[in-house]
Amino acid sequence: MTKPVLDPDLLNAFLAVAEHRSFTRAAHVLNRTQSAVSVQIRRLEERLGVRLFQRTRSGVAMSSAGHELLVYAKRLLDLNAEAVDALRAGTREAVVRLGVMDDYGTIVIPPLLAHFAKRHPEIRVEIETGLTAMMPARLGDAYDLVIAMHPEGCGDGELLRREQAVWAASAEHRVEESDPLPIALYPQGCLFRRWAIEALDKANRPWRLAFVSHSLSAVEAIAAQGLAVTVVKSGTFPARLRRLSERDNLPPLPRAEIRLHRAPKLSRAAALLADHLVASLAEPARRNVARRK
Repeated sequence: MTKPVLDPDLLNAFLAVAEHRSFTRAAHVLNRTQSAVSVQIRRLEERLGVRLFQRTRSGVAMSSAGHELLVYAKRLLDLNAEAVDALRAGTREAVVRLGVMDDYGTIVIPPLLAHFAKRHPEIRVEIETGLTAMMPARLGDAYDLVIAMHPEGCGDGELLRREQAVWAASAEHRVEESDPLPIALYPQGCLFRRWAIEALDKANRPWRLAFVSHSLSAVEAIAAQGLAVTVVKSGTFPARLRRLSERDNLPPLPRAEIRLHRAPKLSRAAALLADHLVASLAEPARRNVARRK
C-alpha cells in the first residue's frame, strides 16, 4: 500500500493553526481565507486518517495525533528549506574582485576573463585597473586578487612573469633628441616613474616632466604625438610607438616582475580564477612547478 505524501503547503497550514490555535488567525497569517485553511487541514487529516484538531469554545486544540505530527512537520519543512537553499547556493552568482595594472587590464587580462567566463558563467569578475603599488595592502578588503608589478627579486606574491621596462616614443618624431628630454609618466607611486627619473639622473641626462596622467592611453597618446618619451612594458609595447635604447642616448632600465597576490581567505570562485590566471600567465617553467604542487 502506497503511503500518503505530506504536502508542504498542507504542513504549513497545519503549523499555522497549531501555533495560533485558530483557523481565523492562521488564515490571516497565511493570507488565505478561513475556508481555504479548513479545506487544507481536512485534506491532511484525510491523507493521514487521523484527527489533528478539536474545536473548543475557546478556539482550537490539537489532538494527540496533532501533537505527534507537530515535531515531524517542523523537521520536514526545515529539511525542505535546507535542500532548496543548498541547491540555490550552487547556482548563485559569485563575485571576484580583481585589481591589475592598466596595460594588463586592457590588453592581457580581458581575453583570459572571456575564456574563464565561458567555463564558469556563475562567477562574475569585477576588475579595477590602476597603480598597483598599494593594492596588495587592501587584499580581503577591496580585492580578492591583485596582479601587481614589483622590482625584480622582491619576493612578495606569486611570480607570474618578468617584464622589461622599455623607453618608447613616437614613430614619426625624434623627440628623444630634445634637450631637456620631455617625459610623459604616471603619478607618484608608479614604479616606472621612479625608475625613469633615477636612470636619467644617474646618466646626467637633463629632463622635464611634460605630462602626468593615471590613464595609460593618455600617456601613450602624448608620446605618439611626439610630445614626450615614456616607459612601457616590453610585453605590452604599444604598436604605435617606437622602441628606444642606449643607441638613442637613453639609459637602460631595470626589469620588473609581475606577481599574483591572493587574499588570506579566498572563496572557491576566487581560487578558481587565481588558478586560471596562473595557468595562463605564468612562464612555462613556473607553470610546470605549479602543476606539480
